[in-house]
Order: sequence, then structure tokens, then C-alpha cells
Amino acid sequence: MSSHKEYEILNRKIITPSFVILSILTAIGFYFIGVRFFEGIGAVSNLSDAYPWGIWIAYDVATGTAIACGGYAVAILVYIMNNNHYHPLMRSAMLTSLFGYGLAGFSVVIDLGRFWNMFNLLKPQFWQLNSIMFEVAMCVMTYTFVLFLEFSPAIFEKLQESENYGLARLSEKFSIFLDKYLIFFIILGITLPTMHQSSLGSMMIIAAFKLHPNWHTPILPLLFLINCIFIGYSIVIFESITSSFKFGRPYETSQLAGLGRVARFLALGWIVIRLTDLFVRNQLMEAFSFDYYSVMFLIESGLIILGSVILMSRHNLKSPRKLFISACLIVLGGGLYRFNTYIIGFDPGVGFSYFPAFGEFMITVGIVSFEILLYSIFVKIFPVLPAAHKNEAIGGSNV
Repeated sequence: MSSHKEYEILNRKIITPSFVILSILTAIGFYFIGVRFFEGIGAVSNLSDAYPWGIWIAYDVATGTAIACGGYAVAILVYIMNNNHYHPLMRSAMLTSLFGYGLAGFSVVIDLGRFWNMFNLLKPQFWQLNSIMFEVAMCVMTYTFVLFLEFSPAIFEKLQESENYGLARLSEKFSIFLDKYLIFFIILGITLPTMHQSSLGSMMIIAAFKLHPNWHTPILPLLFLINCIFIGYSIVIFESITSSFKFGRPYETSQLAGLGRVARFLALGWIVIRLTDLFVRNQLMEAFSFDYYSVMFLIESGLIILGSVILMSRHNLKSPRKLFISACLIVLGGGLYRFNTYIIGFDPGVGFSYFPAFGEFMITVGIVSFEILLYSIFVKIFPVLPAAHKNEAIGGSNV
């Protein structure tokens, strides 16, 4: 269990201009969610039998869970590599992962045509053990619960300060229990994402000829797994620098530089694996043919390479601005790869097309806004952010 001194509560106003804007976007998104459930999925989306998966799956699930892998990625360093230098980043990474995975699961419910049958997932007689979707669903659901348990020490630390003696005492007992058994949940927290992130790639293997050869490959599980890890490190850099800048806190430059070094190694290694795979499948020349699919491939690859190259400089690793820029590029490139795999590179046949409806788009915007809103509230109530220190540069805003 972490000590209180390692993390701190951000003592700022909860209701700010950004809070109001995010609340409005969230309300609009949830309005369209209400329309979806009362009037049917066709009332707010352009989904069809040819395109059963739109941006709710391509972004909110396939891409969103990768962006939510910060907790998983940092946990590998802290608990597998035994490097406690990165432990101060754990709680904020876990919180981001918790909301990301929780809202990804919610997006799946919105996307289900017969959502009332989702409870069959809890009934063993309906389990399809050979189904990749079943494995992903069970892993995501279980991992979300594990993330809550891994983050719960922050909640119990806050509750132990309650003036209610019974609540404080109960929180202390739960803290002791978690301190004793948390290692088992940590093991689950590393195993489950390894399983379902690779399976998100496996799901598109069965698309066969419907998925463009630039993205369809037998090693999709491996590519998706490595992809989620370097995105995870990059999103932790992005989140840490953004929160430091917005709240006028010290930048965690030392830890973030280390994450940058790991992210660049994984990202460039991923690019090498990807190009080697294209070469082995005799697809490399077509990937550079500069048609529509080639351009999308070049954009995603170029973003990842550029972000990684920026991180090759020691000077850039010490610069919050350069770290932020490189993290944005890697996240955009890595996320575009997943989006391309699920939407852009998918072609069900002649005569079919898909573009998100306004309601479909606003639901995604509302869910993302809700996630950011929850994060901003939690860091102001619970000890989540690393305790401030004096030897780092200070962020640029006190809003």
C-alpha cells in the first residue's frame, strides 16, 4: 500500500469553465443514448448488416481500450520489471484505465442490438468458449473490476480521514485486506489485458478478404498487443503533462523521460515487425503505392515514426513540450492503426458504405467528455496525482 506522502489531493474548485463545457457535451451525448434505447439503434446511427461495427466499436472499444492501457503499461514496469521509480504515476494511470475500460464496456452495451440479452454473459449455459468475442467480453468486464480494486486504496485513504468513526474504521480494515491480497489482483491486472488486447486483433483475422491486406495479417494479435503497450506509455506522458500544465503542478519529467525511452523502443520495434510482415506477404510495394489505403498506412506509420524519432534525443526527453508532442504523435498514429483495421481497411463489398451519423458521433464525444469529467473530479477528491516536489519545472496554468 502506498503511503499518503506519495500521492496528494488536488485542492481546486470542481466547477470550472471546462467542467461546464464537458458537462454540456456529456449531456448531449447521453441525450442521444436515450434516443438510441427508446427509439432503436437505427435512430442515431448509420450501422447496417454490412457495417455492424462503427465508431462505437472502432474507437470506443478497439482504440479506446488501447488508450486506456496506461495502467497496464506502467504496471509492467513497476511490478514485472520491479522499477518503483515509476510508482508515483500508477494511480493516475489506473484511474484513466478504469474510466476508459468502464466506458468502453458501456459503449458495447449501446452497440448491442438486443442489449437486454447482455446478462446471458453471466450464465454459463450460454457461454461460447470458442468465441473470441466471449473471451474479450469476459476479460474486459473482469479487468474493469480489477482496475477498481487496484485504484480503491486511494478511495480508502480518503475515507479513513472521515469524521464518521465507523466509516473510517471500515475503510482501514479494507485497506489492510487489500494490502495483503492486492498482489493477486495485480497479476490479474497484467494477465487480462495481455489476453484481450491480442484478441482484439484476432477478431479481425476472421474478416479475411474483407480487410485490406495492408492490415490483414496472421500476426494481428501480436501487433495489437505491442501497439497497446506503446500507446499506454504515451498516454501516461500525455495525461501527466496535460494535468501538470492545467493545474500548475510540477512536471514528472524524470519518470516521463523513462517512459519515453521505453515507448520509442517498442514503437520502432513495432514498425520493423510491421514492415517485415508486409515484405514476407509480398505486400510492401502496395503499401507504398500511394492509393487511398496506402496513404492511410503511411499516415499512421509516419506519425508513430516521427513521434519515436523525437524521443531519440536526450534533450527532447528532458523537455515537457517535446515529450508531449511525441506522445500525441504516437497515440494518434497507434490509434489510427486500430481505426484503420476496424473501419478504413474494412470493405464488406460493392455497394456498401459507412459514415457515422451525427447522433453516433455525439454519443462518442459525450462518452469521452464524461471520462475527462470524471477524471477531473476524482483527482480533486481523492489522492491520485503524485505529490508535488520542488526540483521540477512547474506547469503553465492554475485553472
